[in-house]
Amino acid sequence: MAGAIASRMSFSSLKRKQPKTFTVRIATMDAEMEFSCEVKWKGKDLFDLVCRTLGLRETWFFGLQYIIKDTVAWLKMDKKVLDHDVPTEEPVTFHFLAKFYPENAEEELVQEITQHLFFLQVKKQILDEKIYCPPEASVLLASYAVQAKYGDYDPNVHKRGFLAQEELLPKRVINLYQMTPEMWEERITAWYAEHRGRARDEAEMEYLKIAQDLEMYGVNYFAIRFTIKPLDKKIDVFKFNSSKLRVNKLILQLCIGNHDLFMRRRKADSLEVQQMKAQAREEKARKQMERQRLAREKQMREEAERKRDELERRLMQLKEEATMANEALMRSEETADLLAEKAQITEEEAKLLAQKAAEAEQEMQRIKATAIRTEEEKRLMEQKVLEAEMLALKMAEESERRAKEADQLKQDLQEARESERRAKQKLLEITSKSSYTSMNSSTTALPTDLPSFNLISESLSFDFKDTDMKRLSMEIEKEKVEYMEKSKHLQEQLNELKTEIEALKLKERETALDILHNENASRGNSKHNTIKKPQAQGRRPICI
Repeated sequence: MAGAIASRMSFSSLKRKQPKTFTVRIATMDAEMEFSCEVKWKGKDLFDLVCRTLGLRETWFFGLQYIIKDTVAWLKMDKKVLDHDVPTEEPVTFHFLAKFYPENAEEELVQEITQHLFFLQVKKQILDEKIYCPPEASVLLASYAVQAKYGDYDPNVHKRGFLAQEELLPKRVINLYQMTPEMWEERITAWYAEHRGRARDEAEMEYLKIAQDLEMYGVNYFAIRFTIKPLDKKIDVFKFNSSKLRVNKLILQLCIGNHDLFMRRRKADSLEVQQMKAQAREEKARKQMERQRLAREKQMREEAERKRDELERRLMQLKEEATMANEALMRSEETADLLAEKAQITEEEAKLLAQKAAEAEQEMQRIKATAIRTEEEKRLMEQKVLEAEMLALKMAEESERRAKEADQLKQDLQEARESERRAKQKLLEITSKSSYTSMNSSTTALPTDLPSFNLISESLSFDFKDTDMKRLSMEIEKEKVEYMEKSKHLQEQLNELKTEIEALKLKERETALDILHNENASRGNSKHNTIKKPQAQGRRPICI
């Protein structure tokens, strides 16, 4: 009896000590989260908790992945979490990843969070070379990745070398060409500058639209035995298996999931998906209107700043003109003073010369009146008279020249004073303009309370009626036409870049995937052609 009681007590204490929860770490493409999970939870309980935390509703694309014995495995929804072959130490780590891929990302991916997670995962697979990407396409994808991260290109901000620390191209592509990092950055930036106006979600979607056409996008590869044999001679279905039972189960699981997704695409959208798409359309229209409003505000700010800069430039110009006018006025005043002083001196010299000429004339008259008896005195007197006449004539000419010079100086003085008057008048006009311009500058500077800018604080409401939906449909059709034209232009650019860098390729560094890609391209083979062949024969392909 005592032994039975002790046994029950020890069992009860052991039951109490057993933990009821365990810690799980979930790693997404850009974050990590930890949850406390109950021991009884199944895979679906944990998966739903993660999706709710992320705000993700398109759950059918994703799964929780873990690694066991160097083999990829996915958490099963109907099985307890701890019943899987997961590590025993806590926290138990799972990776929240896309398990199945859309055929058309633009049509199937509705939520922005779904698009973002796919973008991050596909970008990492391309950089890790799990998805083969041709060099020219790698440069284009890198430009969209830069647009998604940095926004619109600004040469004043995004200067040479701003991508030096970014991982944008697969190492295989970098090693394949004799090109410096600066040369790669130059080509990426050239395309990056063309993506102006695209928001982050738009750039990421353009990335996915290009990546989904790559040969290895959405494809998982496994090492299998080729003990391939038909199960039915009428149907070309092959039996194959892997050396690992775990891999065989994974292949079957992926086949079933891809089949379910294949059938889901070909059925009418459920009510939930219809609601999600309607909300996505409304959200897209709201964002479009918001971007247009912000673009208008930006344009108004730039226009106001341009006018302000123009007014400041004009004000500086007027100040420079005023300074020059002041200097001209000062020079005019100095010139007028000098001319007046010179005119006074010349006038005095002219008076002095006139006085000397008069004295010479008086002396000549006095000499003529004097009676000289002797011839010698007469000759000397005549000589003196002649010299006096010559001196008088010379004095008269000099006096006349000085008088003319005095008149000219008076005229120059009058002109200088007239120039001084005009300079003062111009200075007065410039001073008046400067005051008026300053007033206009203060009134036209960008106010902080522009009425149109108050739209930021206003709540936006949308009433999507039939007319709005028709207009939206027409805009979508217009965007499709523009997309086709852009696609053609894009293909031309890709071919041009391929031709440009072909001369720098190092043939000896080509990998097996490079050679295989070139052979398929020369034969016209592609992933889409391969998928269409069994469809043309009446069979449905299963992509793993």
